[in-house]
Amino acid sequence: MSRKKIIEIERDILGKNNGIAAVNRALFVADDLLVFNLLSSPGAGKTTLLVRAVSELKRRRPVGVIEGDQQTSNDAERIRAAGVPAVQVNTGKNCHLDAAMIGEAYRHLPPLTGGIVFIENVGNLICPAAFDLGEARKIVVFSITEGEDKPLKYPDMFAASSLMLINKIDLASLLDFDLGKTIEYARRVNPKIDVLVVSARTGEGFGALYAWIDKQAGDQRRIVEDTRL
Repeated sequence: MSRKKIIEIERDILGKNNGIAAVNRALFVADDLLVFNLLSSPGAGKTTLLVRAVSELKRRRPVGVIEGDQQTSNDAERIRAAGVPAVQVNTGKNCHLDAAMIGEAYRHLPPLTGGIVFIENVGNLICPAAFDLGEARKIVVFSITEGEDKPLKYPDMFAASSLMLINKIDLASLLDFDLGKTIEYARRVNPKIDVLVVSARTGEGFGALYAWIDKQAGDQRRIVEDTRL
């Protein structure tokens, strides 16, 4: 198959996905929901981070989770054990969630008006970056055990994300890790990316994360109100 034909197929796939994502986004806004797409490489601590976050955020507003994995429902079960509704999506041989999967999964969540939905994408720093799911923001979770140059190796993911969460900071004293260099590399790819340092194990930095989430909620509310004027 020629390169031109491959590009045409890719454009067709993304075009169809983006149309469904627009429908999802309109539905989320109509339901007064803030939706985040969490992305990372495998083992970055995304699920542990999410379990802590939803356990605390559920005291303040409705929260739901859509879990994406190739196989098993292990992560969804961890979320449910924290007292938060979760829908598992198994992608099989696909390496990412797409907008159609999210639209279908959302119908299986209870009403969450005024709340938050977290989408935990398949652990992968490549193809999930290209797929709009209808989310308000993409959040990339980066572990300090992965090395400082991940933003340069996988630029599309960091360019597409609004926030980089640098996780496992509690291990910093045990590793030869340069925090400043990591932030520099991320902002070389995406000058506008927000950066927060957290520990999913100890809870360090989660107050700043919740403040960031509150700001996104306020921004979305203002945008919706402006469009109604």
